[in-house]
Amino acid sequence: MSLQHPDWFTYALDQPYESREIYLDGVRITYRVWGKSGASPVVLVHGGAAHAGWWDSTAPFLAAEHRVIAIDLSGHGDRDRRETYSLATWAAEVIAVAAAESDQAPVVFGHSMGGFVALTAGRDFGPSLRGVAAIDSPVRELSAEAKAWIAEGGHGDIPGNKVYPDRTTILARFRTLPEDTSTLSYVKDHIAEGSITQVDAGWTWKFDPHIFLSSRMEPEELAAIDCAVALIRGERGMATTDITDLVAERLGGDVPVTLIPDAGHHIMLDQPIALIAVLQTLLGQWRQHD
Repeated sequence: MSLQHPDWFTYALDQPYESREIYLDGVRITYRVWGKSGASPVVLVHGGAAHAGWWDSTAPFLAAEHRVIAIDLSGHGDRDRRETYSLATWAAEVIAVAAAESDQAPVVFGHSMGGFVALTAGRDFGPSLRGVAAIDSPVRELSAEAKAWIAEGGHGDIPGNKVYPDRTTILARFRTLPEDTSTLSYVKDHIAEGSITQVDAGWTWKFDPHIFLSSRMEPEELAAIDCAVALIRGERGMATTDITDLVAERLGGDVPVTLIPDAGHHIMLDQPIALIAVLQTLLGQWRQHD
């Protein structure tokens, strides 16, 4: 093991993936895939202002028996933008990439705002899914990224992303919202590299700021979900006990809730191995119920 990168992380990044794209309503949707073609699909959905690369150190450990797909939702990562965004539109993108890779029923795992997308997919496409899991998704509240954007003056007229003079400067500005003391620096650095793009005047963030206008989900929307659901939360995350209790109640009460100790909101950066183990367990349980 190197001083900076443990063996598991080096292994994960060494696993090759395929970069693919589809068009939905004329909008290009990009994604990464690991695992055997046609195998049972698992779609990994990033949070607000994030991108598919957030799952690079997670996806390979789920790919032994699955076709693992990490999507760039429209308005994020290496994808096209839309005039407007909605959780329903993003959920349709998730289902479209799953269908492009396999004819089997998918599982959808989503983090933060991506958890809202996963739950929306369960609402809109539930009978055709094996299950959905929301990872530290604060239903009834704005996502962490949207809260920070509003706090910094992001409301009303939406400005473009700030442009920085060089790559070093913008990478130094990258931070998770909210920040947490448990974040592993080598995972964070890898994610930062995939979050930026070069423009004529310098370097800027890839995401479209307009995505924050669609980053809320109400508990009332959960009652229509018709598939297996699981909730995962960090010990110091945004999906607090009262929120997960409310969500579980709206889903009928019989919903597993897993707490990841010593993790904040961004569990794949704080306790990635624990998160991988939980996701592997859910896949095994939901496979038994096929």
